[in-house]
Amino acid sequence: MPAPRFDPLEFLPKETYSRITEIRVGSPALLEQMAQGRKQRKGLTGRAKLTLLAADHPARMVTAIRDDPLRMGRRRELLARILRVMACSPFDGLLGTADVFDDLFAIESLGGKSGKFLDDRIMIGSVNRGGIAGTSFELDDRVTGYDVDGVLASRLDGAKFLLRFDPRDENTLRTLGYCVEVVRECGEKRVPLFLEPLPVTRKGGDVKTERDREKLVKLVGVASGLGNSTARIWLKLPYCEGFEDVAAATTLPILLLGGEASDDVSRLLIEIESAMKAGPNVRGVLMGRNLLYPPGDDPLPLAMAVHSIVHDGLSAEDAQRTMSRWAGKNLRLFRSND
Repeated sequence: MPAPRFDPLEFLPKETYSRITEIRVGSPALLEQMAQGRKQRKGLTGRAKLTLLAADHPARMVTAIRDDPLRMGRRRELLARILRVMACSPFDGLLGTADVFDDLFAIESLGGKSGKFLDDRIMIGSVNRGGIAGTSFELDDRVTGYDVDGVLASRLDGAKFLLRFDPRDENTLRTLGYCVEVVRECGEKRVPLFLEPLPVTRKGGDVKTERDREKLVKLVGVASGLGNSTARIWLKLPYCEGFEDVAAATTLPILLLGGEASDDVSRLLIEIESAMKAGPNVRGVLMGRNLLYPPGDDPLPLAMAVHSIVHDGLSAEDAQRTMSRWAGKNLRLFRSND
């Protein structure tokens, strides 16, 4: 008999989803209380490696998944997919904007079988979302999300800054200026910072990431030299051929990013395995769309495979082989009538 299939709208029932807005209207202070009462992990890493889920994309107008331009803009489905990873897997944490975190705190406040799924997780506040996708000013990427004081006030565990670099676009210099300010303030206030330096170019009006070894090596050198201290800086980087050269360009810890949703799970897992072997400073993943919207539709099996490569040292082949055992597991955590 086949295992039950993951359906986002069944996993996060309408009545539960509707209560988020009721809490926002009737008990907004509850969201602040949940943030202040969250049990934080002692230090970023327990075993010196991290698996983090990224869910800050809609805040800069990134909603397309494959051929559906609005898929990530459907909040109930997006939340269901985030919950599928954060409440059902041992993933270490989550990157998000304030609206995403408040939605999750509202759901957590309802209690139920899922428990305090944000306790002991690493929560990273996304800082600059002002580079709205598809605009002429996309590379003038201003701070529109969390600032450093906001990260501290919300008892988050760190901040994340996206630094896209196009040498032909003067907006890059402005964003570099914003970045240096955040790097310095994080250093002064001892806030861990996840810095994402990406070489990019415009193609047909769209800003595209260049997974070029030489450009990445050079940009990693720039990113590693920013500010007054790099003691608490991690880098978030895309995989490329020759990734060992990228890893060798810095001693800062590195997390592998994912990128657009992919249909090739085998290739994704092979890239993660290869990256983890590229250098001692490669310490895990910070992935979003290709983890939240896998071709098999259920994020949990892929999340478990990724986690096993990072934390347990499984090969890509062995990790993929284990995925089937997680299909259909824990599908009823948020159904209040079960």
